[in-house]
Amino acid sequence: MTLLKSLYELAEQEALVDDPDFVLTPVAWLVNVNKDGRITSIDDNRVANTPTGKRKSRLRARSVRIPRPPQRTRAAVAAFMCDKSEYAFGLAVTSSGSTPRDPEELKGRSSLFRNQIELCAVETGDEGAKALLAALMAVADGRQDLALPNDCASNDLFAFVYQPDVDLCVHERPAVSAYWKKLRNEDDASVSPGGFTCLVTGVPVSEPANFPKIKRVPGGMTSGVPLVSFNSPAFESYGWKGNENAPISRAAAEACSTALERLVHPAFPDPRPEHRDETLKPRNIRLGSTTLVTYWASSKAANAEVDMFGVALNSSGDPEIIGELYRSWRRGHRTAIEDTTRFYALTLSGAQGRMVVRDWFETSLANAQNSLEAYFDDLRIVRNTPAPKDRQLSPIPALDALIGSLAPFGNQGEVPVSLATAFVSAAIRGAPFPIAVLQRALERARAEIGQESWADLNRRDARAALIKAVLLRRRRIDPSFARYPEPTEAMDPNNQNPGYLLGRLMANLERLQQAALGNPNASVVDRYFSAASARPRGVFVRLLKNARHHARKAQEDDNVSVGRLARWLDRQIDDIADRFDPRNNGFPAALSVEEQGMFVLGYHQQRHWLWLSREEREAATAEQTAA
Repeated sequence: MTLLKSLYELAEQEALVDDPDFVLTPVAWLVNVNKDGRITSIDDNRVANTPTGKRKSRLRARSVRIPRPPQRTRAAVAAFMCDKSEYAFGLAVTSSGSTPRDPEELKGRSSLFRNQIELCAVETGDEGAKALLAALMAVADGRQDLALPNDCASNDLFAFVYQPDVDLCVHERPAVSAYWKKLRNEDDASVSPGGFTCLVTGVPVSEPANFPKIKRVPGGMTSGVPLVSFNSPAFESYGWKGNENAPISRAAAEACSTALERLVHPAFPDPRPEHRDETLKPRNIRLGSTTLVTYWASSKAANAEVDMFGVALNSSGDPEIIGELYRSWRRGHRTAIEDTTRFYALTLSGAQGRMVVRDWFETSLANAQNSLEAYFDDLRIVRNTPAPKDRQLSPIPALDALIGSLAPFGNQGEVPVSLATAFVSAAIRGAPFPIAVLQRALERARAEIGQESWADLNRRDARAALIKAVLLRRRRIDPSFARYPEPTEAMDPNNQNPGYLLGRLMANLERLQQAALGNPNASVVDRYFSAASARPRGVFVRLLKNARHHARKAQEDDNVSVGRLARWLDRQIDDIADRFDPRNNGFPAALSVEEQGMFVLGYHQQRHWLWLSREEREAATAEQTAA
C-alpha cells in the first residue's frame, strides 16, 4: 500500500483534490443560455498552444472545474451538467465515411442528461438550472434548432453558462454546487457494522470503491485503465469478492487516481486558480510505445530537484541542458533537501484492460541524486557526431538516444521493455545494466558501422557511451569482471586491453586508407569491422599487409601534409601492433563479450583522437598525465 499512500500524499501536496466532488477537465465549448431558456451562442473555450520545436501550434481546450464525471463502460451514463454533444444535445459529431448514429440511442442519452438537470432544478429551484432545462427541452422538442461548431470533435466537452452570471458556469452556482455535493455524499453518509477499513486512509467504509480509470497509459485503452481492479475470480482471494480484496474509500481512490492522472499526463492543468491556463511540469518519461516511468517526491520543497530528473532523463531532454545540469551538480550546486524526503518512481504499462506495474521504487531523494550523478559520470564519452552550429553536444547522450541506439535505425519500439526499463533503474537505483544491453549494443554496432549520416553517428556515440557504462558498472559491482581496465571518457593510451588496442588499431588503419585512397566505396571498416571485433587474428594479419601499400601510396602523394600524416599513422600502427607479443601467437584468436565492448570503445575514442589538432592532442595527453 506504500504506492497508494504516496499517490494520496501527492494529491494533497499539489492540491489536486481540494474539492473532491469537482475535477479540472479540458472543456472545449461554453454554451450560453439566457433567462428565457434559449441557447444564444456556443463560445470557443480553446486557446492556441505555444509551438515547440517542429510542432505546430494547436488549439487546446482550457480547463474548467466540472462535476466529477462517472466511469463509463458499455452502458450509457450521463455526466452532470457537462458532457459530450451526444449526451448534452442528442447530436453526434459525424465525419465523412462514418456510420450514422442511431437516433433513438442519441435521444436516450440526451434524456439521461436532462433528467439529472430536472431533478436538480426541482430540488434547488435555481433559476440557472431551470433556464438550462428549458433550453435543452427546446432543442429536444425541435422548438430551437442547434448546430454544433464546424470544428467540434466527438469527445469535446460542453459546459453551460447562465448569461446573467457571465463567467460562472451553471454547475458552479452555489445552489447547484451544493446539490451536487449532497448527491455525491449520500452513499457515504452511513457505514454498515460489517464494513471495511480503507487501506490508504484507515477510515471505515461501507463498501470498497471502484478505482477510477486512468487515461494516457501507454498500451492501455483510450477510455482508461484502472490501477486497482478485481474483475475476474482469478484475481480474488480468501472468499472476498471484487474490490473487497483491496478495500479503498471513494475519496482515497479518487485522490490516488487524480495523482496518477497528473503523473502520466504530459500537461496536467495547474489546479491553482491564480494560474489558470498554466500546466504543471510533466513527471513522466516515455520508454517506447508501451511503457511509461513516472516519478515524484514526498516533499513539495523538493519539486525543483525532482523536475531535474525529467530534464536529465526525458526523451525530449535537450543535451545542452543535460550537460549544464551535470556540471551544476559536479560543482555542488544542489538544493539542500532533508534526508527524510522520499523519492518514488513507478513504471507502468497498459495491457488487457488493466494497468501493469512493471516496477515500483522508493528511496531517499539524496540517494536518487547520487545515483543520477553516477549515471552521468558513467555515460560521459567523447562525441564523433558533428555539433550543430549554434551549440555543442553534451558528452552525456539523452535517454531516447541511448534506447534508440539499441534498435535498427533508432526505432525504440523494437527494444524490449525489459531493456528499456533497465536504463531508468540504472539512473535512479544505481543498478548495473543487464549484459543483454551490451550484447545488443555490439550487434547494432556491427550492423550499422558503415552508416555515416548525422543520426547514424549520433547513435554510434550513444552506443559507445552505453558500452562504457555497462563495462564500468560490471567492473565496479563484481570484482570478478576486473579483467579489463576501467574505461575512460576519451582515448586512454595506457589501456593495454587487447580488445581496446585492436579497436584503436582499426581506427588507425581506416584513417590511413582514407589518406591513401580518399573515401573508397567500401572501407576496411565496412568490410572487416564485424569479424575483427570478434575473431581478430585472421583479420588483422591481412589488414596490416594492406596497410603497407596504403602507407607507401600516401607517402608518395604530392600533398606534403598527406605524406606527413601517413608517416605519423604508420608509426601509430607499428606502436600498437608491437604490443602483441609474437611469442603468444600475436593477435588473440577471439575476444570475449567484454573485450568486444572494449574494441568498440577503442575504435570510437581513437577515431575522435585522430581528428583532433596537434595542440588538442598534446593538451589531452598532458591532462591524462596529470591525472
